[in-house]
Amino acid sequence: MEVQKKPVGITETVLRDAHQSLIATRMTTEQMLPIIDKMDKVGYYSVECWGGATFDACLRFLKEDPWQRLRLLRDGFKNTKLQMLFRGQNILGYNHYPDDVVEYFVQKSIANGIDIIRIFDCLNDIRNLETAVKAANKENGHAQIALSYTLGDAYTLDYWKDIAKRIEDMGANSICIKDMAGLLVPYEATKLVSALKETVQIPIQVHTHYTSGVASMTYMKAVEAGADVIDTAMSPMALGTSQPATEVMVQTFKGTPYDTGLDINLLAEIAEYFRPMREQWLESGLMNAKVLGVNIKTLQYQVPGGMLSNLVSQLKEAHQEDKYYEVLEEVPRVRKDFGEPPLVTPSSQIVGTQAVLNVLAGERYKMVTKESKKIMMGEFGQTVKPFNPEVQKKIIGDATPITCRPADLLEPKLPEYEKAIEQWKEQDEDVLTYALFPQVATDFFKYRQAQKTKVDPAVADEKSKAYPV
Repeated sequence: MEVQKKPVGITETVLRDAHQSLIATRMTTEQMLPIIDKMDKVGYYSVECWGGATFDACLRFLKEDPWQRLRLLRDGFKNTKLQMLFRGQNILGYNHYPDDVVEYFVQKSIANGIDIIRIFDCLNDIRNLETAVKAANKENGHAQIALSYTLGDAYTLDYWKDIAKRIEDMGANSICIKDMAGLLVPYEATKLVSALKETVQIPIQVHTHYTSGVASMTYMKAVEAGADVIDTAMSPMALGTSQPATEVMVQTFKGTPYDTGLDINLLAEIAEYFRPMREQWLESGLMNAKVLGVNIKTLQYQVPGGMLSNLVSQLKEAHQEDKYYEVLEEVPRVRKDFGEPPLVTPSSQIVGTQAVLNVLAGERYKMVTKESKKIMMGEFGQTVKPFNPEVQKKIIGDATPITCRPADLLEPKLPEYEKAIEQWKEQDEDVLTYALFPQVATDFFKYRQAQKTKVDPAVADEKSKAYPV
């Protein structure tokens, strides 16, 4: 099949994934707002600016209302589609939530300004995506399903083609290859994108991280194979564990049939805005130089960069740093026992922690986490391969695992959450904030109320424009 050569779209990640990957999602709304007008003139395919860890970080660390951030961004971006990342039935939290919460969250995200919802599941269990896709379609939003890309016996081209077809049939508007660990190497990208383009009619977007050093080359091959859109970050917030640089990819395709048409001079002005912030974050230590290099262990052990740093800190706490390579070798064994899931939040944390426990205890599965039990009970969904039956027996004993879609067992919860926040409620969206992070939300609601009582009404308006860090 001959690939139609056409301009490639650019999704800008500087306001979400780039700072999530490099500075633990600490960019404030106040830091974002002054540059929005310029960014809105670029002509991006979309700007990813919400979802992922931004919601939790806003509340927990920045003392900001994430809904207010979204509304302010929407006000500023008059001509650009706004995009968010959504963890399927986990929404933006770490557990499965009932369907009524998922539906309401999608409805409110779109009502407050989101155009494109990128929805993924850590196991690629598409049953965990259905509710969010239906809800996005109902609200006339763009439902993009992200396939969590990974390597392993089960993940053949036929596997990816089959799941892509099922996603198209489900009603998704586009598909994203979500390579969270930087494992997709250039020539494999050619094969994968070509296979998907032959299988489905909907657009294909590619998302990767620079962790393993191949991301720009991967994008080049993906675009030549027919990828419609790629995710990039402004250069001061690019590379390392973030995405390839926007300006570099724009120049790469300039004058070719894939020319993005974006103005490099305008992009350079936007980069200048973020450069002093980068210097400041490097100086303060918020941006660690370690995350800016190439980590070849990612390709060697097929472990995402963030997961590697987690393993190191867990071993440090236990004063067992010398066990690092033993743990790295144990990770693929645990992953195999657990049905070979992609390593992405939360499956990466579950597999990694279990590998650490296996090594430290000196006996495999002598100690297990409650999350390991949940995976083995089927509470996160279905893995691509069966569990190791002996390991499953050791972890859950004679308990009967569930085989249905996990959310089918959850009762509607919104009325209960509404009741719980009666005294704090200032907007409809507060119930969703509470549903996802009850304790963090309550602390934030108390803080919000305290801020109001501190100031007299005359200066309240001015104060409300400040974003305390």
